[in-house]
Amino acid sequence: MIIETLSWGKLEVDKEQLYHFPKGIPGFDEETDFVLIMMTETPFWYLQSVKSKGLSFLLGDPFAFYPTYEFELPDAEAEELEIRSDVDVRCIITLKENVEQSTINLLAPIVLNPEELKGKQVVLHKAPYHTKHSLFQEQPVIDGKDGG
Repeated sequence: MIIETLSWGKLEVDKEQLYHFPKGIPGFDEETDFVLIMMTETPFWYLQSVKSKGLSFLLGDPFAFYPTYEFELPDAEAEELEIRSDVDVRCIITLKENVEQSTINLLAPIVLNPEELKGKQVVLHKAPYHTKHSLFQEQPVIDGKDGG
């Protein structure tokens, strides 16, 4: 399958990279099909919309930056994603011009079922996380400053 991207132009992808987000991603409800593109030998991925070449998200492995990161996936979310065993968790990263100010959203991880190729951004309502944790220290970033 060939998709068009803003960053890489036309890109050939395998069907195993195509994830369906039945309810879209919050703020992008109409976007339901994304390709997961691995950046080799890094803890980063791109989640690229199949429909809109200008819509992509930089994702990171939260456990690479926050080894103690954990949450319990609500049963309803696990059922919706048809999770039986395998599950991948990625979080959206916001890159800043000064890379040291870049953040990762630990409050609303992207949960992926690699068996069924389904995904969902899950908002953790009872978790001690924020939308803007620094990539480089275990503290949230509040208004562009280190929080604490």
